[in-house]
Amino acid sequence: MYSGWPTRGIAINSPPEMDLFQVVFPPLAAVPRRSTMISSTETRGYNFAETLPTEMSVNIFSKLDIKSLCSAALTCKQWNDIIEKSDNLWRNHCLVVRAVCRKEVDGDRGNGMSWKVILERNYRKSYVKREWLNGKYSFIRSAEEIPDKSMCPLDVETWGEILEAELER
Repeated sequence: MYSGWPTRGIAINSPPEMDLFQVVFPPLAAVPRRSTMISSTETRGYNFAETLPTEMSVNIFSKLDIKSLCSAALTCKQWNDIIEKSDNLWRNHCLVVRAVCRKEVDGDRGNGMSWKVILERNYRKSYVKREWLNGKYSFIRSAEEIPDKSMCPLDVETWGEILEAELER
């Protein structure tokens, strides 16, 4: 192992023999690792969730965007189990949706729904509403010009917000 490697922080010019684990978790690099750890040249098929505590895997998954988190859940059964059992992974993404669909998210949360279910129920609506509010469809002349992905059921209050935003442009 490279003896000059720092125990804290991430160096820009890491030696080639350093593996991803040592770069991402430098304080743990000095901890003896189990024989199941694989070198950087053999990372294909490496599953960090088999080696790391669940809390650390959850921390890694918490850095992913929604699309990547959904893809990770499809990667293997173990990742899916970790992601499905960690409702807080979806919380921050749900709070972004709440910025646009406050009433819906608060209502669902009040009904005891999980963050993931709330996100599934409201993500598309928040996307469509945000696009309309940002004026993406301001210059559409007929219903035929409206893209399919720009529509979903919206309540009267939401259409009122959209129309007010259009009048202010």
